[in-house]
Amino acid sequence: MIRDLKVSAHTARLPRPWGPDVPANHVMVVEITLADGRTGTGFSWTPQIGARAVQALLEHDIREAVIGLDPHPEVVWDRLWRHLREAGPGGITTVALASVDLALWDLRCGERGLADVLGRRRDTVPVYGSGVNLHYSLEELVAQAGRWKAAGYPGIKMKVGRPDLAEDVERVAAVREVVGPGTLLMIDANQRWDLHRARRAVEALAPYDLHWLEEPLPADDVAAHVELRRSVDVPIAVGENVYTVYGFRDLLTAGACDIVQPNVVRVGGITPFLRITELARAFDVPVYPHLLPDLSAQLALALPLPCMAEEVEDASFAALGLLAEPYPVHVSDAKVRVGEHRGLGLHWR
Repeated sequence: MIRDLKVSAHTARLPRPWGPDVPANHVMVVEITLADGRTGTGFSWTPQIGARAVQALLEHDIREAVIGLDPHPEVVWDRLWRHLREAGPGGITTVALASVDLALWDLRCGERGLADVLGRRRDTVPVYGSGVNLHYSLEELVAQAGRWKAAGYPGIKMKVGRPDLAEDVERVAAVREVVGPGTLLMIDANQRWDLHRARRAVEALAPYDLHWLEEPLPADDVAAHVELRRSVDVPIAVGENVYTVYGFRDLLTAGACDIVQPNVVRVGGITPFLRITELARAFDVPVYPHLLPDLSAQLALALPLPCMAEEVEDASFAALGLLAEPYPVHVSDAKVRVGEHRGLGLHWR
């Protein structure tokens, strides 16, 4: 039985800000204590909006609702999600819910690591370099791509969506020249385009052999994604701003995407993440976990279809100084491996 829930708030400055409006990441660490004294730790995360709202929801509505429950992750998740729906079915509610679900999975693992509890399918996962770099100068962008190329990363991702399409073309061309033809090149528009602009951009960027186009349109515009996918040859990746299993169901059944990218915190934790994974598997669509490599890389080891782990430069929880050693995952030779640990392996400072 759950006896208590405690929350601690942390803000970590980004050594490489994600833009003038995103200088830091915010993390709410939740510790759940059971009646027998065992504890499990989870977290909620937001890079920009809503950290105080998440903390308030956890400390008041969620704490009151969870005390006394049996610590079964799926049962607790379903009960809390329905309880919290008055505040919205996704967004702040699922971000807050994630920390509880992660703490309960930390407990469920016992003395085993998460990847083995879920069912490890591989020992390593390739890593691609992911740049939050739309605000970088061309020189800074090329230098970053060069660092990833030198590290042997099999793929890199860069931001697009500048007001002038010619600037995007110039920047993509420069990065392709640096990384060469053997490196996968993905672009991420972060919902900045409409259908017409997305089609024009794909046509203009066709010479640079794009591996996928990520979030070209507003995340909840399923119909526009369907039309775009029908009219272009570049695979469409979506999902980092989809918060419910139903949202992923709608994208997949409509034929709106080639790749889904759930963020384990934004969807509400490991419990809904696994449901999304199985849903995507039924459509033979691969899952590429979004950000949070300290945890997402562990999930990637157990995914049914091959994928890559995403690493934003100097932005993992370990790199931000939020975790104490030993870290749960480490990268070498452009591959991520999981260390020997129990549960999620996240030792918060």
